[in-house]
Amino acid sequence: MSEKVYIFDTTLRDGEQSPGCSMNVEEKVRMAEQLARLGADLIECGFPIASEGDYEAVRAIAQRVEGPRLMGLSRAQFPDIDRAAEALRPSGRWGIHTFIATSDIHLQHKLKMSREQVLDDASRAVERARSHTEWVEFSAEDATRSDPDYLVEVFKRAVEAGAHVLNVPDTVGYTTPWEFGELIARVKDEVVGDKDVIISVHCHNDLGLGVANSLAAVRAGARQVECTVNGIGERAGNASMEEIVMSLATRAEYFGYHTDVKTDQIYPSSRLLSSITGINVQPNKAIVGANAFAHEAGIHQHGVLANKLTYEIMTPESVGIPTNQLVLGKHSGRHAFKDRLKELGFELSAEQTEEAFHKFKRLADLKKEVYDEDLERIVADELIQIESRYKLIHVNCSSGTDIRPSATVTLAIDGEEKTGSAFGDGPVDAALAAIKELTGFGGRVTSYVVKAISGGTDAQGDVTVGVEEDGRLVRGRGTHPDIMVASALSFLDAVNRMDYRRQVKIRAQGGI
Repeated sequence: MSEKVYIFDTTLRDGEQSPGCSMNVEEKVRMAEQLARLGADLIECGFPIASEGDYEAVRAIAQRVEGPRLMGLSRAQFPDIDRAAEALRPSGRWGIHTFIATSDIHLQHKLKMSREQVLDDASRAVERARSHTEWVEFSAEDATRSDPDYLVEVFKRAVEAGAHVLNVPDTVGYTTPWEFGELIARVKDEVVGDKDVIISVHCHNDLGLGVANSLAAVRAGARQVECTVNGIGERAGNASMEEIVMSLATRAEYFGYHTDVKTDQIYPSSRLLSSITGINVQPNKAIVGANAFAHEAGIHQHGVLANKLTYEIMTPESVGIPTNQLVLGKHSGRHAFKDRLKELGFELSAEQTEEAFHKFKRLADLKKEVYDEDLERIVADELIQIESRYKLIHVNCSSGTDIRPSATVTLAIDGEEKTGSAFGDGPVDAALAAIKELTGFGGRVTSYVVKAISGGTDAQGDVTVGVEEDGRLVRGRGTHPDIMVASALSFLDAVNRMDYRRQVKIRAQGGI
Protein backbone atom coordinates (compact mmCIF):
# COMPACT_ATOMS: atom_id res chain seq x y z
CA MET A 1 0.00 0.00 0.00
CA SER A 2 1.19 3.54 -0.74
CA GLU A 3 2.52 5.77 2.04
CA LYS A 4 0.26 8.42 3.54
CA VAL A 5 0.73 12.19 3.23
CA TYR A 6 -0.97 14.11 6.05
CA ILE A 7 -3.10 17.11 5.12
CA PHE A 8 -2.69 20.01 7.55
CA ASP A 9 -5.39 22.53 6.68
CA THR A 10 -4.65 26.11 7.65
CA THR A 11 -7.68 27.77 6.01
CA LEU A 12 -8.86 29.03 9.39
CA ARG A 13 -5.48 30.53 10.31
CA ASP A 14 -3.25 31.49 7.39
CA GLY A 15 -6.19 31.48 4.98
CA GLU A 16 -8.16 33.85 7.15
CA GLN A 17 -5.25 36.32 6.99
CA SER A 18 -6.08 36.88 3.32
CA PRO A 19 -7.63 40.36 2.93
CA GLY A 20 -11.41 40.16 3.14
CA CYS A 21 -11.46 36.58 4.44
CA SER A 22 -11.99 37.20 8.17
CA MET A 23 -14.57 34.93 9.78
CA ASN A 24 -16.56 35.18 12.99
CA VAL A 25 -16.75 32.39 15.57
CA GLU A 26 -19.77 30.58 14.10
CA GLU A 27 -18.38 30.80 10.57
CA LYS A 28 -15.11 29.30 11.75
CA VAL A 29 -16.92 26.45 13.48
CA ARG A 30 -19.01 25.73 10.36
CA MET A 31 -15.89 25.65 8.21
CA ALA A 32 -14.05 23.45 10.71
CA GLU A 33 -16.96 20.99 10.73
CA GLN A 34 -16.78 20.82 6.93
CA LEU A 35 -13.01 20.29 7.05
CA ALA A 36 -13.65 17.39 9.42
CA ARG A 37 -16.11 15.90 6.90
CA LEU A 38 -13.50 16.46 4.22
CA GLY A 39 -11.06 14.30 6.14
CA ALA A 40 -8.28 16.80 6.92
CA ASP A 41 -5.82 15.17 9.31
CA LEU A 42 -5.05 18.40 11.13
CA ILE A 43 -6.85 21.74 11.28
CA GLU A 44 -5.00 24.87 12.33
CA CYS A 45 -7.86 26.65 14.07
CA GLY A 46 -6.26 30.03 14.58
CA PHE A 47 -3.73 32.13 16.46
CA PRO A 48 -5.22 32.28 20.01
CA ILE A 49 -2.98 35.07 21.33
CA ALA A 50 -3.80 37.34 18.36
CA SER A 51 -7.16 38.53 19.70
CA GLU A 52 -9.96 37.62 22.06
CA GLY A 53 -12.11 36.73 19.05
CA ASP A 54 -9.51 34.32 17.70
CA TYR A 55 -9.15 32.71 21.12
CA GLU A 56 -12.92 32.23 21.39
CA ALA A 57 -13.08 30.75 17.89
CA VAL A 58 -10.30 28.25 18.61
CA ARG A 59 -11.92 27.27 21.89
CA ALA A 60 -15.36 26.86 20.26
CA ILE A 61 -13.86 24.58 17.60
CA ALA A 62 -12.06 22.59 20.31
CA GLN A 63 -15.37 22.11 22.12
CA ARG A 64 -17.48 21.18 19.08
CA VAL A 65 -15.37 19.62 16.34
CA GLU A 66 -14.19 16.02 16.51
CA GLY A 67 -12.00 13.92 14.25
CA PRO A 68 -8.96 15.88 13.05
CA ARG A 69 -6.14 16.93 15.36
CA LEU A 70 -6.74 20.60 16.19
CA MET A 71 -3.77 22.94 16.18
CA GLY A 72 -3.13 26.44 17.46
CA LEU A 73 -0.34 28.72 16.31
CA SER A 74 2.00 30.49 18.72
CA ARG A 75 5.17 32.48 18.51
CA ALA A 76 8.16 31.07 20.39
CA GLN A 77 6.99 32.89 23.51
CA PHE A 78 5.55 31.40 26.68
CA PRO A 79 2.37 33.56 26.84
CA ASP A 80 1.51 32.56 23.24
CA ILE A 81 2.09 28.88 23.94
CA ASP A 82 0.10 28.87 27.18
CA ARG A 83 -2.80 30.73 25.54
CA ALA A 84 -2.91 28.20 22.71
CA ALA A 85 -2.96 25.31 25.18
CA GLU A 86 -5.76 26.93 27.17
CA ALA A 87 -7.89 27.40 24.04
CA LEU A 88 -7.35 23.88 22.69
CA ARG A 89 -7.55 21.86 25.90
CA PRO A 90 -11.31 21.02 25.57
CA SER A 91 -10.44 18.94 22.49
CA GLY A 92 -9.54 15.27 22.74
CA ARG A 93 -6.88 15.60 20.00
CA TRP A 94 -4.81 18.74 19.83
CA GLY A 95 -1.32 20.11 19.42
CA ILE A 96 0.69 23.31 19.45
CA HIS A 97 2.44 24.82 16.43
CA THR A 98 5.18 27.19 17.51
CA PHE A 99 7.47 29.18 15.23
CA ILE A 100 10.35 31.61 15.03
CA ALA A 101 12.10 33.15 12.03
CA THR A 102 15.54 31.82 11.03
CA SER A 103 16.58 33.93 8.02
CA ASP A 104 19.13 36.65 8.58
CA ILE A 105 16.70 39.13 6.96
CA HIS A 106 14.15 38.45 9.71
CA LEU A 107 16.69 38.20 12.51
CA GLN A 108 18.23 41.56 11.71
CA HIS A 109 15.21 43.60 10.66
CA LYS A 110 12.24 42.06 12.50
CA LEU A 111 13.41 40.12 15.56
CA LYS A 112 16.67 42.05 16.13
CA MET A 113 18.13 38.87 17.63
CA SER A 114 21.33 36.90 17.17
CA ARG A 115 21.40 33.39 15.77
CA GLU A 116 22.28 32.00 19.19
CA GLN A 117 19.33 33.78 20.80
CA VAL A 118 16.96 32.25 18.23
CA LEU A 119 18.41 28.80 18.89
CA ASP A 120 17.77 29.21 22.61
CA ASP A 121 14.24 30.56 22.11
CA ALA A 122 13.36 27.73 19.74
CA SER A 123 14.48 25.12 22.29
CA ARG A 124 12.65 26.76 25.17
CA ALA A 125 9.47 27.18 23.11
CA VAL A 126 9.34 23.53 22.12
CA GLU A 127 10.01 22.44 25.72
CA ARG A 128 7.23 24.72 26.97
CA ALA A 129 4.81 23.37 24.36
CA ARG A 130 5.77 19.80 25.31
CA SER A 131 4.81 20.57 28.91
CA HIS A 132 1.23 20.94 27.60
CA THR A 133 1.02 18.28 24.87
CA GLU A 134 3.05 15.56 23.18
CA TRP A 135 2.14 16.83 19.68
CA VAL A 136 4.40 19.81 19.05
CA GLU A 137 5.22 21.23 15.63
CA PHE A 138 8.11 23.63 15.20
CA SER A 139 8.38 25.98 12.21
CA ALA A 140 11.42 27.91 11.03
CA GLU A 141 9.79 30.95 9.47
CA ASP A 142 11.36 32.03 6.15
CA ALA A 143 13.24 28.73 6.02
CA THR A 144 13.91 28.92 2.28
CA ARG A 145 15.85 32.20 2.67
CA SER A 146 17.76 30.93 5.70
CA ASP A 147 21.36 29.73 5.74
CA PRO A 148 20.89 25.95 5.21
CA ASP A 149 23.64 25.08 7.73
CA TYR A 150 22.00 27.25 10.38
CA LEU A 151 18.53 25.90 9.50
CA VAL A 152 19.75 22.34 10.09
CA GLU A 153 21.20 23.42 13.44
CA VAL A 154 17.88 25.01 14.53
CA PHE A 155 15.91 21.92 13.53
CA LYS A 156 18.30 19.65 15.45
CA ARG A 157 17.78 21.73 18.59
CA ALA A 158 13.99 21.59 18.11
CA VAL A 159 14.04 17.79 17.82
CA GLU A 160 16.26 17.50 20.91
CA ALA A 161 13.69 19.64 22.79
CA GLY A 162 10.87 17.28 21.80
CA ALA A 163 9.36 18.48 18.50
CA HIS A 164 7.41 15.76 16.69
CA VAL A 165 6.91 17.75 13.46
CA LEU A 166 9.41 20.00 11.69
CA ASN A 167 7.84 22.50 9.32
CA VAL A 168 9.89 23.98 6.48
CA PRO A 169 7.93 27.05 5.33
CA ASP A 170 8.50 28.87 2.07
CA THR A 171 7.05 31.91 3.81
CA VAL A 172 7.33 34.34 0.92
CA GLY A 173 6.98 31.94 -2.00
CA TYR A 174 10.64 32.35 -2.96
CA THR A 175 11.91 28.85 -3.70
CA THR A 176 11.62 26.56 -6.73
CA PRO A 177 10.70 22.86 -6.84
CA TRP A 178 14.29 21.74 -7.54
CA GLU A 179 16.03 23.62 -4.74
CA PHE A 180 13.18 23.00 -2.28
CA GLY A 181 13.39 19.26 -2.93
CA GLU A 182 17.12 19.41 -2.21
CA LEU A 183 16.51 21.31 1.05
CA ILE A 184 13.90 18.80 2.24
CA ALA A 185 16.20 15.90 1.39
CA ARG A 186 18.97 17.51 3.43
CA VAL A 187 16.71 18.03 6.46
CA LYS A 188 15.60 14.41 6.16
CA ASP A 189 19.16 13.07 5.97
CA GLU A 190 20.88 15.34 8.51
CA VAL A 191 18.12 15.96 11.06
CA VAL A 192 15.39 13.31 10.91
CA GLY A 193 17.16 10.10 9.91
CA ASP A 194 15.34 7.21 11.60
CA LYS A 195 13.72 9.39 14.28
CA ASP A 196 9.94 9.50 14.73
CA VAL A 197 9.75 12.99 13.29
CA ILE A 198 7.54 14.19 10.43
CA ILE A 199 8.74 16.77 7.91
CA SER A 200 6.01 19.25 6.99
CA VAL A 201 5.98 22.00 4.35
CA HIS A 202 4.06 25.25 4.11
CA CYS A 203 4.40 26.91 0.71
CA HIS A 204 3.15 30.30 -0.38
CA ASN A 205 2.25 31.12 -3.95
CA ASP A 206 4.01 34.41 -4.69
CA LEU A 207 5.64 32.98 -7.83
CA GLY A 208 2.76 30.61 -8.57
CA LEU A 209 4.82 27.62 -7.38
CA GLY A 210 3.14 26.76 -4.07
CA VAL A 211 1.65 23.47 -5.23
CA ALA A 212 4.67 22.49 -7.34
CA ASN A 213 7.03 23.15 -4.41
CA SER A 214 4.82 21.15 -2.04
CA LEU A 215 4.73 18.15 -4.38
CA ALA A 216 8.50 18.33 -4.89
CA ALA A 217 8.87 18.28 -1.10
CA VAL A 218 6.69 15.17 -0.84
CA ARG A 219 8.88 13.42 -3.40
CA ALA A 220 11.94 14.41 -1.32
CA GLY A 221 10.62 13.10 2.00
CA ALA A 222 7.99 15.46 3.44
CA ARG A 223 4.96 13.60 4.77
CA GLN A 224 2.76 16.52 5.78
CA VAL A 225 1.54 19.35 3.55
CA GLU A 226 0.08 22.57 4.94
CA CYS A 227 -2.46 24.05 2.57
CA THR A 228 -5.78 25.90 2.33
CA VAL A 229 -9.14 25.49 0.61
CA ASN A 230 -9.19 27.50 -2.64
CA GLY A 231 -5.55 28.39 -1.97
CA ILE A 232 -6.49 31.45 0.10
CA GLY A 233 -3.88 33.07 2.31
CA GLU A 234 -1.44 35.94 2.74
CA ARG A 235 -0.63 37.90 -0.45
CA ALA A 236 -0.91 35.47 -3.41
CA GLY A 237 -2.17 32.72 -1.13
CA ASN A 238 -1.05 29.27 -0.03
CA ALA A 239 -0.68 25.95 -1.75
CA SER A 240 -4.19 24.87 -2.71
CA MET A 241 -5.52 21.89 -0.77
CA GLU A 242 -7.64 20.62 -3.66
CA GLU A 243 -4.73 20.77 -6.11
CA ILE A 244 -2.39 18.93 -3.74
CA VAL A 245 -4.91 16.19 -2.98
CA MET A 246 -6.06 15.64 -6.55
CA SER A 247 -2.49 15.68 -7.89
CA LEU A 248 -1.58 12.85 -5.52
CA ALA A 249 -4.79 10.99 -6.36
CA THR A 250 -4.76 11.50 -10.14
CA ARG A 251 -1.02 10.76 -10.47
CA ALA A 252 -0.87 8.05 -7.81
CA GLU A 253 1.26 5.81 -10.03
CA TYR A 254 3.87 8.57 -10.25
CA PHE A 255 3.94 9.87 -6.69
CA GLY A 256 3.16 6.63 -4.88
CA TYR A 257 1.45 8.42 -1.96
CA HIS A 258 -2.14 8.91 -0.82
CA THR A 259 -4.19 11.10 1.49
CA ASP A 260 -7.27 10.27 3.55
CA VAL A 261 -9.23 13.21 2.13
CA LYS A 262 -12.75 12.36 0.98
CA THR A 263 -12.40 13.97 -2.42
CA ASP A 264 -16.15 14.24 -3.03
CA GLN A 265 -16.16 16.83 -0.23
CA ILE A 266 -13.68 19.11 -2.03
CA TYR A 267 -16.24 21.10 -4.02
CA PRO A 268 -18.68 21.47 -1.08
CA SER A 269 -15.76 22.77 1.01
CA SER A 270 -14.81 25.26 -1.69
CA ARG A 271 -18.38 26.49 -2.04
CA LEU A 272 -18.86 26.85 1.72
CA LEU A 273 -15.70 28.91 2.05
CA SER A 274 -16.77 31.15 -0.84
CA SER A 275 -20.19 31.67 0.73
CA ILE A 276 -18.66 32.56 4.10
CA THR A 277 -16.02 34.95 2.80
CA GLY A 278 -17.97 36.27 -0.19
CA ILE A 279 -14.92 35.65 -2.39
CA ASN A 280 -15.47 33.32 -5.33
CA VAL A 281 -12.66 31.46 -7.06
CA GLN A 282 -11.70 32.53 -10.59
CA PRO A 283 -13.51 30.54 -13.32
CA ASN A 284 -10.32 28.86 -14.54
CA LYS A 285 -9.23 27.75 -11.04
CA ALA A 286 -8.03 24.14 -11.12
CA ILE A 287 -10.38 21.52 -9.65
CA VAL A 288 -13.12 23.84 -8.29
CA GLY A 289 -13.36 26.68 -10.83
CA ALA A 290 -16.56 27.09 -12.85
CA ASN A 291 -14.67 26.13 -16.02
CA ALA A 292 -12.68 23.23 -14.55
CA PHE A 293 -15.02 20.68 -16.16
CA ALA A 294 -16.54 22.87 -18.88
CA HIS A 295 -15.95 22.31 -22.59
CA GLU A 296 -16.88 24.65 -25.44
CA ALA A 297 -14.67 23.69 -28.40
CA GLY A 298 -16.52 21.38 -30.77
CA ILE A 299 -13.60 18.92 -31.02
CA HIS A 300 -13.39 18.69 -27.23
CA GLN A 301 -17.15 18.29 -26.87
CA HIS A 302 -17.21 15.51 -29.45
CA GLY A 303 -14.39 13.74 -27.62
CA VAL A 304 -16.02 14.07 -24.20
CA LEU A 305 -19.35 12.78 -25.53
CA ALA A 306 -17.54 9.76 -26.99
CA ASN A 307 -15.38 9.12 -23.90
CA LYS A 308 -14.79 11.56 -21.02
CA LEU A 309 -11.16 10.42 -20.69
CA THR A 310 -10.34 12.19 -23.94
CA TYR A 311 -10.32 15.58 -22.22
CA GLU A 312 -10.90 14.91 -18.50
CA ILE A 313 -8.13 13.45 -16.32
CA MET A 314 -10.52 13.17 -13.37
CA THR A 315 -14.29 13.07 -13.09
CA PRO A 316 -16.27 16.03 -11.77
CA GLU A 317 -18.11 13.60 -9.49
CA SER A 318 -14.82 12.63 -7.83
CA VAL A 319 -14.48 16.13 -6.36
CA GLY A 320 -18.16 16.59 -5.55
CA ILE A 321 -19.32 18.37 -8.72
CA PRO A 322 -22.53 16.74 -10.08
CA THR A 323 -21.46 16.64 -13.73
CA ASN A 324 -19.31 18.24 -16.40
CA GLN A 325 -20.68 21.04 -18.56
CA LEU A 326 -20.75 21.32 -22.32
CA VAL A 327 -20.88 25.07 -22.85
CA LEU A 328 -22.67 25.98 -26.05
CA GLY A 329 -20.97 28.83 -27.89
CA LYS A 330 -19.62 29.72 -31.28
CA HIS A 331 -16.94 27.00 -31.04
CA SER A 332 -19.46 24.22 -30.39
CA GLY A 333 -20.30 21.60 -32.98
CA ARG A 334 -23.31 19.53 -33.97
CA HIS A 335 -22.60 16.68 -31.55
CA ALA A 336 -22.89 18.89 -28.46
CA PHE A 337 -25.87 20.75 -29.94
CA LYS A 338 -27.79 17.54 -30.64
CA ASP A 339 -26.90 16.14 -27.23
CA ARG A 340 -28.21 19.24 -25.46
CA LEU A 341 -31.48 19.19 -27.43
CA LYS A 342 -31.93 15.55 -26.46
CA GLU A 343 -31.31 16.41 -22.79
CA LEU A 344 -34.00 19.08 -23.04
CA GLY A 345 -36.45 16.52 -24.43
CA PHE A 346 -36.64 17.73 -28.04
CA GLU A 347 -36.86 15.08 -30.74
CA LEU A 348 -36.21 16.77 -34.09
CA SER A 349 -35.89 15.44 -37.59
CA ALA A 350 -32.55 15.76 -39.38
CA GLU A 351 -33.86 18.69 -41.40
CA GLN A 352 -35.27 20.44 -38.33
CA THR A 353 -32.04 19.88 -36.41
CA GLU A 354 -29.97 21.38 -39.21
CA GLU A 355 -32.18 24.46 -39.40
CA ALA A 356 -32.08 24.90 -35.63
CA PHE A 357 -28.28 24.42 -35.63
CA HIS A 358 -27.79 27.23 -38.14
CA LYS A 359 -29.95 29.55 -36.01
CA PHE A 360 -27.94 28.54 -32.96
CA LYS A 361 -24.65 29.38 -34.73
CA ARG A 362 -25.96 32.80 -35.76
CA LEU A 363 -27.00 33.51 -32.17
CA ALA A 364 -23.68 32.19 -30.82
CA ASP A 365 -21.81 34.76 -32.91
CA LEU A 366 -23.73 37.47 -31.08
CA LYS A 367 -23.39 36.19 -27.47
CA LYS A 368 -20.65 34.62 -25.40
CA GLU A 369 -22.78 31.69 -24.29
CA VAL A 370 -26.05 30.17 -25.49
CA TYR A 371 -28.29 29.01 -22.64
CA ASP A 372 -30.99 26.34 -22.55
CA GLU A 373 -33.66 29.04 -22.69
CA ASP A 374 -32.13 30.29 -25.95
CA LEU A 375 -32.35 26.80 -27.40
CA GLU A 376 -35.97 26.54 -26.32
CA ARG A 377 -36.75 29.77 -28.12
CA ILE A 378 -34.91 28.59 -31.26
CA VAL A 379 -36.86 25.35 -31.33
CA ALA A 380 -40.11 27.08 -30.44
CA ASP A 381 -39.77 29.51 -33.35
CA GLU A 382 -39.75 26.64 -35.82
CA LEU A 383 -41.58 23.77 -34.22
CA ILE A 384 -43.63 24.46 -31.13
CA GLN A 385 -45.40 27.16 -29.20
CA ILE A 386 -44.44 27.57 -25.55
CA GLU A 387 -47.61 28.36 -23.65
CA SER A 388 -47.30 30.30 -20.42
CA ARG A 389 -49.40 28.47 -17.89
CA TYR A 390 -49.00 31.22 -15.30
CA LYS A 391 -49.62 34.92 -16.04
CA LEU A 392 -49.17 37.87 -13.68
CA ILE A 393 -52.28 39.96 -13.08
CA HIS A 394 -51.37 42.04 -10.00
CA VAL A 395 -48.55 42.30 -7.50
CA ASN A 396 -48.66 44.61 -4.46
CA CYS A 397 -45.81 44.83 -1.96
CA SER A 398 -45.44 46.49 1.44
CA SER A 399 -42.17 47.14 3.26
CA GLY A 400 -40.50 49.70 5.46
CA THR A 401 -38.47 50.23 8.60
CA ASP A 402 -41.34 49.40 10.95
CA ILE A 403 -43.30 46.67 9.14
CA ARG A 404 -42.61 43.13 8.08
CA PRO A 405 -42.25 42.93 4.25
CA SER A 406 -45.22 41.28 2.59
CA ALA A 407 -46.70 40.82 -0.89
CA THR A 408 -50.05 39.94 -2.43
CA VAL A 409 -49.99 38.39 -5.89
CA THR A 410 -52.80 37.56 -8.32
CA LEU A 411 -52.08 35.09 -11.11
CA ALA A 412 -54.06 33.65 -13.98
CA ILE A 413 -53.41 29.91 -13.70
CA ASP A 414 -54.71 28.00 -16.73
CA GLY A 415 -57.04 30.99 -17.25
CA GLU A 416 -58.40 31.06 -13.69
CA GLU A 417 -57.44 33.95 -11.39
CA LYS A 418 -56.02 33.07 -7.97
CA THR A 419 -54.62 35.33 -5.23
CA GLY A 420 -52.07 34.58 -2.55
CA SER A 421 -50.03 36.47 0.06
CA ALA A 422 -46.73 35.87 1.81
CA PHE A 423 -44.15 37.49 4.08
CA GLY A 424 -40.44 37.65 3.27
CA ASP A 425 -37.07 39.12 4.20
CA GLY A 426 -37.83 41.93 1.74
CA PRO A 427 -40.56 42.86 -0.77
CA VAL A 428 -38.97 40.84 -3.59
CA ASP A 429 -38.55 37.79 -1.36
CA ALA A 430 -42.20 38.14 -0.27
CA ALA A 431 -43.46 38.42 -3.88
CA LEU A 432 -41.51 35.35 -4.94
CA ALA A 433 -42.76 33.43 -1.91
CA ALA A 434 -46.37 34.26 -2.86
CA ILE A 435 -45.77 33.05 -6.42
CA LYS A 436 -44.22 29.85 -5.11
CA GLU A 437 -47.29 29.22 -2.98
CA LEU A 438 -49.71 29.83 -5.86
CA THR A 439 -47.81 27.75 -8.43
CA GLY A 440 -46.59 25.00 -6.14
CA PHE A 441 -43.04 25.57 -7.36
CA GLY A 442 -40.68 23.65 -5.08
CA GLY A 443 -37.30 24.76 -6.40
CA ARG A 444 -34.94 27.46 -5.23
CA VAL A 445 -33.60 30.73 -6.57
CA THR A 446 -29.93 30.41 -7.55
CA SER A 447 -29.30 33.93 -8.87
CA TYR A 448 -30.98 37.33 -8.98
CA VAL A 449 -29.54 40.10 -11.18
CA VAL A 450 -30.98 43.59 -11.65
CA LYS A 451 -29.90 45.98 -14.40
CA ALA A 452 -31.21 49.32 -15.64
CA ILE A 453 -32.11 49.34 -19.33
CA SER A 454 -31.51 53.10 -19.54
CA GLY A 455 -30.06 55.79 -17.31
CA GLY A 456 -31.86 57.94 -14.77
CA THR A 457 -34.13 57.25 -11.85
CA ASP A 458 -37.03 56.46 -14.19
CA ALA A 459 -35.11 53.69 -15.99
CA GLN A 460 -36.81 50.38 -16.73
CA GLY A 461 -35.63 47.55 -14.52
CA ASP A 462 -34.33 44.41 -16.24
CA VAL A 463 -34.36 41.44 -13.85
CA THR A 464 -32.92 38.00 -14.52
CA VAL A 465 -33.69 35.18 -12.08
CA GLY A 466 -32.07 31.76 -12.11
CA VAL A 467 -33.95 28.87 -10.51
CA GLU A 468 -33.15 25.19 -9.88
CA GLU A 469 -35.49 22.26 -9.33
CA ASP A 470 -34.61 18.55 -9.35
CA GLY A 471 -31.22 19.29 -10.86
CA ARG A 472 -32.65 21.37 -13.71
CA LEU A 473 -31.58 25.01 -14.09
CA VAL A 474 -33.47 27.72 -15.98
CA ARG A 475 -33.39 31.51 -16.17
CA GLY A 476 -36.33 33.87 -16.41
CA ARG A 477 -36.37 37.51 -17.43
CA GLY A 478 -38.73 40.39 -16.78
CA THR A 479 -38.68 44.12 -17.53
CA HIS A 480 -40.86 46.87 -16.03
CA PRO A 481 -40.44 50.41 -14.67
CA ASP A 482 -41.35 49.03 -11.21
CA ILE A 483 -38.54 46.73 -10.02
CA MET A 484 -40.97 44.71 -7.90
CA VAL A 485 -43.11 43.95 -10.94
CA ALA A 486 -40.02 43.16 -13.02
CA SER A 487 -38.88 40.72 -10.32
CA ALA A 488 -42.26 38.98 -10.23
CA LEU A 489 -42.35 38.76 -14.04
CA SER A 490 -38.84 37.31 -14.26
CA PHE A 491 -39.50 34.70 -11.58
CA LEU A 492 -42.81 33.75 -13.19
CA ASP A 493 -41.04 33.45 -16.55
CA ALA A 494 -38.58 31.01 -14.96
CA VAL A 495 -41.41 29.01 -13.35
CA ASN A 496 -43.21 28.80 -16.71
CA ARG A 497 -40.05 27.59 -18.41
CA MET A 498 -39.44 25.00 -15.72
CA ASP A 499 -43.04 23.79 -16.07
CA TYR A 500 -42.68 23.66 -19.87
CA ARG A 501 -39.43 21.70 -19.62
CA ARG A 502 -41.08 19.26 -17.23
CA GLN A 503 -43.95 18.71 -19.69
CA VAL A 504 -41.52 18.17 -22.57
CA LYS A 505 -39.67 15.54 -20.52
CA ILE A 506 -42.93 13.75 -19.68
CA ARG A 507 -43.91 13.67 -23.37
CA ALA A 508 -40.45 12.40 -24.32
CA GLN A 509 -40.81 9.56 -21.81
CA GLY A 510 -44.22 8.64 -23.19
CA GLY A 511 -46.24 10.10 -20.33
CA ILE A 512 -49.48 12.00 -20.59
